[in-house]
Amino acid sequence: MEIKERPKIGVAVVINKNDKILLGLRKGSHGTGTWGFPGGHLEFNESIEDCAIRELREECSLTVANFRHLAFTNDIYPEGDRHYVTLFLLADYVAGEPKNLEPEKLEKWEWFSPDQLPSPLFFPIVNLLKQRINII
Repeated sequence: MEIKERPKIGVAVVINKNDKILLGLRKGSHGTGTWGFPGGHLEFNESIEDCAIRELREECSLTVANFRHLAFTNDIYPEGDRHYVTLFLLADYVAGEPKNLEPEKLEKWEWFSPDQLPSPLFFPIVNLLKQRINII
């Protein structure tokens, strides 16, 4: 049996700034209308940390440091048309104000307390929270 589809790898960055985390309101792709962390697809021959740095530069122009591996989720979307393994990294905020550098993909960035997260959350974050992971 030939496998035609394989899961994609997503990288999500949980940025801690004074005990708040950055979330963006997604639009224009899967997850439209949900809140998600900055991140994106892992490219061939790219380290997870390099992917995170690239995505932060492309999406919001923030500087972070001290990457730590947080968790991963196996995200088989209920619609059955997508399957991702999402790798979550925790990072400390260093500098910059979040800018919406991809307005076709994002409405806005906002900082939230982990105990007051907005709704609805992007599917991989829902799966992450089911693991009862401390996200800061």
